[in-house]
Amino acid sequence: MTTSGPTTIALMGAGGKMGLRLSRNLKSSEYAVRHVEVSETGRARLEKELGVTCVDEDAALEDAGVVILAVPDTVIGRVSHAIADRLGPATMVMTLDPAAPFAGELPARGDLVYFVTHPCHPPLFNDETDPEAQRDFFGGYKARQNIVCALMQGPDTAYDLGERIARTIYAPVMGAHRVSVEQMAILERALSESTAATCVTMLREAMDEAIRRGVPAEAARDFLLGHLSIEIAILFDEFPGVFSDAANKAIARAKSEIFQPDWKRVFEPENIARQIHAITRP
Repeated sequence: MTTSGPTTIALMGAGGKMGLRLSRNLKSSEYAVRHVEVSETGRARLEKELGVTCVDEDAALEDAGVVILAVPDTVIGRVSHAIADRLGPATMVMTLDPAAPFAGELPARGDLVYFVTHPCHPPLFNDETDPEAQRDFFGGYKARQNIVCALMQGPDTAYDLGERIARTIYAPVMGAHRVSVEQMAILERALSESTAATCVTMLREAMDEAIRRGVPAEAARDFLLGHLSIEIAILFDEFPGVFSDAANKAIARAKSEIFQPDWKRVFEPENIARQIHAITRP
């Protein structure tokens, strides 16, 4: 690997849904980026939207200091193993989700650096004033967000480089939380997907049920989203309020009707492992 290697990035899947976001943020960065995209649609999108020309895989990987795998979780294992013998010692392989690393999908090469990073996405409560930032719900464009980072293997000195790149690809970034891959799996699979996404889905179904029972659709939406705003603000310490006695009684009564008593089993390691294996090995 050449001395310039650490600032040279091979971006795999550069024209995909996530890769395009990364390509846009890396375009004016300090890094020399080599874009790899297998689909004609993705290559055309990169050329049209960013003026970026892709290179073949071998050219991208030669002396690259960092390889970012912006590809679906289901192919990270296959892609990482296919390129492993072309990576020099100390090359950093970066993934954007903890699933494949947690599942042991990365090659068993102790001389590589494995770094995992994922966005927290823009918070519900913020002080964005730019209308475009206010509507940037995903992040990585206008709205500020926090991120999580994990150095899975490699010398601790490699963490700083990984975080700097993560801050660039997810910019604008406020803070970066250092966690382990296992903790990131808890955050993404158990907390965000199994619990939060499921509860939010139930909220939408509850609103639809109110509408089915005759409540005007606009009234149901306004009532629910307005109440959610203050309820979340109270529960997450954004507002010094408390629920009313009636609300607390309703919560206590409904919890046992809506949730199983042992619902927190979704956080158990074996459950997270099953969920991740279903993602990486469908």
